[in-house]
Amino acid sequence: MQSYTIGQAARLLGVSPDTARRWADAGRIATHRDEAGRRLIDGRDLAAFSIEIAQSSVAAQGGQGEEDGPYTTARNAFPGIVTAVKLGDVAAQVEIQAGPHRLVSLLTREAVEELGLEVGMRATARVKSTNVHIDRV
Repeated sequence: MQSYTIGQAARLLGVSPDTARRWADAGRIATHRDEAGRRLIDGRDLAAFSIEIAQSSVAAQGGQGEEDGPYTTARNAFPGIVTAVKLGDVAAQVEIQAGPHRLVSLLTREAVEELGLEVGMRATARVKSTNVHIDRV
């Protein structure tokens, strides 16, 4: 399972490293240390936490998401973390939490398997018209 440094987690959550560090210090998200002594966050824990803070952010805004979030670009790329993968016989559904944005894409099971997508890994959702393309990071 992939793990993330505090800085990487902060970028995926759309907050400063100081905010992510304070959340870890307060016990809001579990960390462990690697051989070099860096604090790491398990990918599955980060995926669950990203959903939690996105939901609390939307609730705090009265159900309205931010209009000008930091993840929109001219190319409509939303880097984030995979929070769910549902595989069918032929099709699959992948959910990505990109800061306050939850994106869901329907694609083939084969594509999900080729990309090796699983909960807790980084991925980028690219949006063009009504299609969402997922790139492994």
